Amino acid sequence: MRYAMVIDTRLCVGCMNCVVACKTENNVPAGFNRDWITETLRGGFPDVRLEIRSERCNHCDNPPCVHCCPTGASHVREGGFVMVEKNKCIGCKACIAACPYDARFTHPEGYVSKCTFCIHRVAEGLDPACVSVCPTHCMFFGDVDDPASEVSQLLTTRRHHALLPEAGCRPHVFYLS
Repeated sequence: MRYAMVIDTRLCVGCMNCVVACKTENNVPAGFNRDWITETLRGGFPDVRLEIRSERCNHCDNPPCVHCCPTGASHVREGGFVMVEKNKCIGCKACIAACPYDARFTHPEGYVSKCTFCIHRVAEGLDPACVSVCPTHCMFFGDVDDPASEVSQLLTTRRHHALLPEAGCRPHVFYLS
């Protein structure tokens, strides 16, 4: 089992419901975010395309944040969840520097925090909070190793990309185009 998130950039309108849901669900302090919205222009006139993306930790197969953590606070759990155990984190910020997606921040209490794909919700059979509140239903979550899952079907039938493939992290957040 390997979880992944798939986001349809043709449907995302940048409403930020995912950002608010994450902050609320995970008690993210004011001034910090575990996910965010970006806009990227692609192409040139007259064929310009605006891609709106909801971004977060990519829960990589080859996570540099885990490899550089001196205490083991950053680790990979079953299902491919890249996690931070706050009680083991010493706040050295090595993982922040190692992440090519800028997906981590230092929590005001001194430990590093990031998206967890709402592992606590997934354990109960629910989608991550961001997926559950999306008004355009552009976000999908599931087991990418299961060929019958919706995320696998989308990745098989639609053109998609991941961010910064050249970094070699093998991310598990995919964007349909």
